[in-house]
Amino acid sequence: MTKVLIIEDDNMLGDTLSLYLQGEGYDVIRVDNARDGLLQLQARPDILLLDLMLPDSGNKNPSSLMRQHTAIPIIVISSLTEVSERIRSLTDGADDYVCKPFSMQELKARIEAVLRRYSILNSSVVTEQEFGISLDLARRTVLLNNQRVEMTFSEFEIMKLFILNPGKVYSRYALIEAIRGIDAYINDRTIDVHITKLRKKIEVNPKNPQYIQTIWGVGYKFTP
Repeated sequence: MTKVLIIEDDNMLGDTLSLYLQGEGYDVIRVDNARDGLLQLQARPDILLLDLMLPDSGNKNPSSLMRQHTAIPIIVISSLTEVSERIRSLTDGADDYVCKPFSMQELKARIEAVLRRYSILNSSVVTEQEFGISLDLARRTVLLNNQRVEMTFSEFEIMKLFILNPGKVYSRYALIEAIRGIDAYINDRTIDVHITKLRKKIEVNPKNPQYIQTIWGVGYKFTP
């Protein structure tokens, strides 16, 4: 049974979400603050539904806080509809962003879509390359010269595409579709931010990248 951790301080919405998802066959854990959410990660949930406006999160984006402690998919559910908040959450580690109010059916569809992509990765075997970078799809791990590189869910999916398809040029639209699904919110700017962060993590000189190269007017490619 798929286990969902809900971190939502609105009791009415939290209870409604819990009842709906339980009725759809999910095992649900629900807490109302970030501290208890971090503790409940020990229960090994499969996915996290995260409100941004939590009483104990201070000025820090909760998606960034949670991503520091888990690699499971994170879907933000928030009343903050500004584009800047969406981009901030997605670049800080969230895998999808749903604005309140939302359809329960749509949320369920997004949960299933994210879990489907995650399941594909987990069912894959370890794939190693010969150019200093190893990709363990089952453990969602990237090794650079035998050192683990910490990555968000979306950063890992981009690296998966690149490493498994060296030399293939990906447009920004192709990357958007691959890591979010065609209906989810993400834009060209967010992809560029992900690429910038990846270069800082794997390149000796991010300003003169060896691996992730820009193809002007088209997109990006991975060069062994």
